Amino acid sequence: MKLSMSQYPSAIAQASQAVNEIDHQIMEVRQHIARLEGNADMVVAFETALKNDNQRRARRFEVLQINPEYQRAYDALNRLSTEKANAMARLEHLRNEFSVAKLEAQMQIAQQLVGLESRELVGL
Repeated sequence: MKLSMSQYPSAIAQASQAVNEIDHQIMEVRQHIARLEGNADMVVAFETALKNDNQRRARRFEVLQINPEYQRAYDALNRLSTEKANAMARLEHLRNEFSVAKLEAQMQIAQQLVGLESRELVGL
């Protein structure tokens, strides 16, 4: 759907706002993931049976993998990343369409001016 010249600024602003909202959601999910990872670190920190860093990392991984909330958060992060990429593509598409529309308008004005000058030279 091609927009009129006056509609592009508003559409671009809305598309930009959509990208910003997705960014905000991504940051919220990342904070949630960080909290879940912090909780896993606390669980691992108090397990005295773990003797070295490799065991602690493996146990941390295990704690996170059995947490369904952690997997849902990562799924949400992946979904939001895809949504953001699509929203960025939409925003860029609108910007490009607006640039083309401006160039077409400039071309039309230039052709009209050339036509007027030609008529003046001919005496019409």
